[in-house]
Amino acid sequence: MSKHDGRTERETGGVGHAVEPARVRQLWHLLEPLHAVLYYAPEVFEEAAALGYDTKERWPSYFPLRAAPLGPVGAERVASAFYSFSPRMVAEHIDSAWAIAEPGATLAARLRGIDWAYRAIFGDRVDSPELAEAAALARRAAEAANTAGRPLAAANAALEWPEAPHLQLWQAATILREHRGDGHIAALLVAGLDPVESLVSFAAIGAASVERFESRGWSATEWEAARERLTARGLLDENGEATDTGRDLRHQVEHHTDQLAATPWQLLGTADTARLADLLGEFWVAVLSSGLLPSETTLGIGKV
Repeated sequence: MSKHDGRTERETGGVGHAVEPARVRQLWHLLEPLHAVLYYAPEVFEEAAALGYDTKERWPSYFPLRAAPLGPVGAERVASAFYSFSPRMVAEHIDSAWAIAEPGATLAARLRGIDWAYRAIFGDRVDSPELAEAAALARRAAEAANTAGRPLAAANAALEWPEAPHLQLWQAATILREHRGDGHIAALLVAGLDPVESLVSFAAIGAASVERFESRGWSATEWEAARERLTARGLLDENGEATDTGRDLRHQVEHHTDQLAATPWQLLGTADTARLADLLGEFWVAVLSSGLLPSETTLGIGKV
């Protein structure tokens, strides 16, 4: 860790290395697929099915797999942490989740599933020095993340680190994406966008189709009511498209999210952050080339 007037970066608040917002967003784009494969890989579905979860569709295992680090919490707390999902949808899957398998068993299952999924996707590269180096750098960034006020990041950061480098890479990617996601919720709150409004306003700038956002469980009535509220604020026009004001607000949300996600990369340093970005490229390509991830997501990656 470099020095600033005899103090470490951590002691100076992590502002010793200026990291461009574009770099912060690039690392999100690179790390998100490495984390998200958890919710699509057949190896993970197999582990979830062995616990007793219905894996004929994605959601019955998604909610416990993502929420398990929080412990055996109820639907209200999960809906709060996940934010943009309808509370009804969360309750449908969480109310029975911990009766099927307790969180500790779910955490172990997701790590086993990722182990096999990464081995299938990366092949011999799973044991490469490049992956080990990427894992070490990503872990340093994850351990530098301030998790105060970030429930999902804090819960994942509190888990023990696995020994295998490829599992450390996945866990680091998970901490960092939840760190960013928790910050994104803060940015949405500052912008005055409630859970369903956050989706309607995002769809209105073309981040993804309305049909894709409907997967979050909101009714047509709730969606239309949110659209009316946003129109009254001047954020949408009469056709449901974002106005200039609406686009500016969403730009502010994404920029604020980048700012709130920057500290781990500031503490890692510009050179090591750039090195990590270079190392992640081939593994990012491998995950995308696997065909496991959908071509369109609700996150707006590549569109914001």
